[in-house]
Amino acid sequence: MRWLQKPTDSSAVAPLIAGLRSSAALGGVANVAPILAPLLVRRGITDLESAQRYLSPAISHLHAPELMTGLPAAVDRINAALERKEPILIYGDYDVDGTMAVIILKTAIELCGGSAEFHVPHRIREGYDMREDVIERAAASGIRLIVSVDMGIRAFAPAETAQRLGVDLIVTDHHLPGLDGVPKAYAVVNPNQKDCSYPFKQLCGAGVAFKLAQGLMQRRLDAGVQDKLLMSFMKIVAIATIADAVPLTGENRVFASLGLDALRKAVNPGLKALLEVAQISANRPPTSGEVGFRIAPRINAAGRMDVARDVIELFSVKDAARARELAGKLDQLNSDRQEEERKILRAVDERFAGDPTLGEAYCIVIDGEGWHRGVIGITATRVVEKYNRPALVISRQGAEAFGSGRSIRAFHLLEAIESCGSLFSRYGGHSHACGFAMPSANVGDLRAKMDAFARTRLTLTDFDPICDLDAELDLTEVTPELFQALQLLEPYGMGNPEPVFAARGVQLTAPPRILKDKHVKLKLRAGERRTAISQESPQEDVTELSAAAILMTPRCHPDGGAIRRSEKAAAVAEAYASAGPLRTGLRITYDALGWHMAERMAQNPLLAGDLIDVAFTIGNNDHPEYGGLELSLKDFQIPDH
Repeated sequence: MRWLQKPTDSSAVAPLIAGLRSSAALGGVANVAPILAPLLVRRGITDLESAQRYLSPAISHLHAPELMTGLPAAVDRINAALERKEPILIYGDYDVDGTMAVIILKTAIELCGGSAEFHVPHRIREGYDMREDVIERAAASGIRLIVSVDMGIRAFAPAETAQRLGVDLIVTDHHLPGLDGVPKAYAVVNPNQKDCSYPFKQLCGAGVAFKLAQGLMQRRLDAGVQDKLLMSFMKIVAIATIADAVPLTGENRVFASLGLDALRKAVNPGLKALLEVAQISANRPPTSGEVGFRIAPRINAAGRMDVARDVIELFSVKDAARARELAGKLDQLNSDRQEEERKILRAVDERFAGDPTLGEAYCIVIDGEGWHRGVIGITATRVVEKYNRPALVISRQGAEAFGSGRSIRAFHLLEAIESCGSLFSRYGGHSHACGFAMPSANVGDLRAKMDAFARTRLTLTDFDPICDLDAELDLTEVTPELFQALQLLEPYGMGNPEPVFAARGVQLTAPPRILKDKHVKLKLRAGERRTAISQESPQEDVTELSAAAILMTPRCHPDGGAIRRSEKAAAVAEAYASAGPLRTGLRITYDALGWHMAERMAQNPLLAGDLIDVAFTIGNNDHPEYGGLELSLKDFQIPDH
């Protein structure tokens, strides 16, 4: 794995350090401003005011919804429908973003005194985007207003059908419009459409639906209740924002930060049941990782494996028993999805074992008859993770084939499939992901053309995994103060990755421990050559103290597991400070967990006393007995010297 140091505008760092040291936004951890400031600068935060907004998101940071082109007209039309008690149909996508958008807009309409039906397409039978036959059936049933969410920006034919049938269509979407502009709808609400001056362009579909709901509630409801309702919606839009992997900056950061905190106080029966089956603790806000890897897959499983209507019912139902039943169904569907994924991955592994040329391809294209179309995208992600090469995974269904692709940072996937666009019956995507349909007979040609195209764009070094480093630290700089400051950067995600640090020449204080035959646990401390105190004060005792031991000093809360994250960090910092005279001679031993590194450790055996370089993130174990600061290994290297 190659370690790459992220570039930093050094001219912006020094003034920001000075500002952070004098600001209350850091909450008493100003000593680590020299580490925090470069992290902020790399995120585009270069002045103190921006830093304070970034570190302390608030609902007041949301932009006025009427700034979005098309939104005032959309609010006018929905308001008129509510006044006339017209039926409304919400047409949404089947993934997390789409279903959360349906829930937000449907609930907002109901809170404003109306009601709305919804249509979520079946992934296999209908596919993505709006269909003319659905609009025709809606018109025949008396629907005169349809609002799309998370889709429709390229639905030109459905928009024409709606116009012909006398149905007003409002398109709300976040995907990029095509070269032909936007459909001829009653209103188009999309911050990415031409001439839209909305300040933040990277909302997810549910984020756009949230802005429409915000505008509608401003029109219909008293100001005193709006913030409370917006905070309730914030939980839902946070799930969608994190799951859709849009950048967690700007308004998305407000959604994610406030929404995650609000999830700790979830009262909706369906949401509570979902958090329970996902095994999310009710004592603290979930992390973005827990949303991305526990909550979102269960919601997505409905659309992938069955019908996504169950998700809307789950969030709408008032009966706790029914909510638990639906959440259990989503949990089972997610297990079914995981099994389908494992089946395809086993077939992929067998294919690689039997055909060595597959591993030599610059772009992997692998297909199978009858593979479940709902999981091939996830499977493509797993193939890229394992082989670190762009990959297309294709499910052949007789004469037709359906594919999904994922890429590496050096390879623009949409550009690649556009180079052989004549092979597809339809396709779309962006730099890192794509989807397509094609005749099965063309799969062989696709394999050859994609590999040939990739060889013109990639070199062998592009296949080396990359570890992006934010800074180099001595382990003695890993303190509770630093951990507390890093918490202000959360939630982490796209556009705001968790900071990764490197420490050189750290020492193993014990042999590595293998956990569950897959993971490894190391005990690390700053190496002798890196511990300045041992050279500067050779007569002073250097006391070794584990991070857990520091956490368990008497000045800590007696029930560490009951302390909220920010309170826990403060308790750790207080305990660290309570070491008093030991502080200058302190050499702390940290636990470092290397997930899925057992095989690699077997290939590179390490002994107590060995010195290694480590890349890591900084976390905190909340266990009341042996908790404390701990490191999560991203990589380790054995130095040449």
